[in-house]
Amino acid sequence: MSTRRRLTTAGIFALAALMSAAFVVKPAAAMGTDNPPSSDDKKDKKKKGSELRQEDKAKAYAEFLQDYRAAREQILAGNYEQGIKMMHALGDDDHPDVANYIGYANRKMGNYDDSKYWYEKALAADPNHVRTWSYYGMWQAEQGNRLKAEDYLAKVKLICGNATCEEYTQLKAVIDGKASY
Repeated sequence: MSTRRRLTTAGIFALAALMSAAFVVKPAAAMGTDNPPSSDDKKDKKKKGSELRQEDKAKAYAEFLQDYRAAREQILAGNYEQGIKMMHALGDDDHPDVANYIGYANRKMGNYDDSKYWYEKALAADPNHVRTWSYYGMWQAEQGNRLKAEDYLAKVKLICGNATCEEYTQLKAVIDGKASY
């Protein structure tokens, strides 16, 4: 690889990092990330003949990230229906962070069957998605399934590697009846 090409590639990644940092939002009480990883890498491996240029990927990811954060902000503000519409508009319902927040919004609206569907979709995309395990544990607790919620709490602890991560402590508080999310 030529020096010029390496510098161009490095510049593109630096631009993507700067663009990502430009959209920082304050942390919310509900769990979740405002920096979900791109799911484009998996898709590109399947479609070898349709590779995007690196700068196009960086731009597409920055747009996805901005729109994802706006949708997440709507959901965290309690505008669940609007947030769900915005998440669907991203065109990436299979993304675990997207599916997780669609599940969360449905749970908050009392649509438990829809919520369960989206949590399971998120876990199908990423079986170690700790936020989804935590939210799904909260769903189980709300349904009166304490033993299942405790199983999910153990899964969260295993994924986090400790009992101090935010996902663990928040699910534990819900199970113990000290909080709701």
